[in-house]
Amino acid sequence: MPQLTEPHNMPPAPFTQDGLVMADSTLRQTVRVSVGGRHVRLRFSNAFGGAALPITKASVALPLGGAAGVGAIRAGASRPVTFNGRPSVVVPVGAQMVSDPLGFDLAAGSNLTVTIYLADGQASNDITSHPGSRTTSYLLAGDHVGAGNLPGATPTDHWYFLSGVEVWSKRGTAAVAVLGDSLTDGRGSTTNGNDRWPDRLFDRLRSSPATANVAVLNQAAGGNRVLNDGLGPNVLARLDRDVLAQSGVAWLIVFEGVNDIGTAEATPAAQRKVAADLIAAYEQIIVRAHAQGIRVYGATLTPFGGNAMYDDPQGHRETARQTVNRWIRTAGRFDGVVDFDAATRDPADPRRLLAAYDTGDHLHLNPAGYKAMADAVPTGLFHRRPLPQGIGFN
Repeated sequence: MPQLTEPHNMPPAPFTQDGLVMADSTLRQTVRVSVGGRHVRLRFSNAFGGAALPITKASVALPLGGAAGVGAIRAGASRPVTFNGRPSVVVPVGAQMVSDPLGFDLAAGSNLTVTIYLADGQASNDITSHPGSRTTSYLLAGDHVGAGNLPGATPTDHWYFLSGVEVWSKRGTAAVAVLGDSLTDGRGSTTNGNDRWPDRLFDRLRSSPATANVAVLNQAAGGNRVLNDGLGPNVLARLDRDVLAQSGVAWLIVFEGVNDIGTAEATPAAQRKVAADLIAAYEQIIVRAHAQGIRVYGATLTPFGGNAMYDDPQGHRETARQTVNRWIRTAGRFDGVVDFDAATRDPADPRRLLAAYDTGDHLHLNPAGYKAMADAVPTGLFHRRPLPQGIGFN
């Protein structure tokens, strides 16, 4: 999910100057793909840039040891990326650019290294990134796109400019997109461990021949909200870009709303309103996705009892959470339900996360909790079957 980069998430010194970012700089980052294939292309986003983004050159490679978050690549593995046959591209303000397809064998679940060089940098301090990468990237002055290693590079745990990797895969492959916040972005997961719940879900899906051709698109960001902008645009504003415009999406999981409830005033009236508004927003998401032939699955909101910011003594926010979850489970508007609440709550105190899954802030989950979430997703939701008649009109 592309975001406007906050000041404390900008590239570290000396790669950020006043009105200029990454001049004469190489950026190397690794991302994990889901399904594999023999041709790839890259998406670069300037959605929030304050100036054009000139990428001088780019390459792809396999990381040394196949690991995430490493600065070295396999010897002889680097391949140049082109754009309309040219080595460079300028991404206009607010736009994205897609590279030419490149013949490149990529196994399912593997990590891919993407390296870019910006000779002139981007002439703005408004830039596009994904701060919650939970993956280490590397910055080094000069052009080192094809270098096997980047000694002396500056590490930073953020992604910049790269917004997607598309793989040309076999017929029958399709994607599930996930709309979410920090619980899907992976706060509490392991840096360079790829153990967010969507990662774990993909691991489950590829272990079965019936679902091995399902790609997983994690379109989440910490602090994101459904109704109002938070960290990144609200869900209703970003749905077209982050779901409907993505290639091959057949299913959508909606797992957002905790931040809307938690930031609304802790009064009965305010919480009744935010619950009703969330339900109305879910209806909008369903209608807009159905119009594109996408099945939509609702995920229940996980507990936050005991959280210092969101839990209130009178339990008004908990009442709103229960109201929303009851609607998700019983209204019949979603095409299926994923009950994350039931999978993660403490049976002895359902307002709270199970202690074994709690990072300690009583809101975010640890890797064991994210595995429990992934295990709670019914894999039968992703079997291909004909769409119901009239799905685009309801």
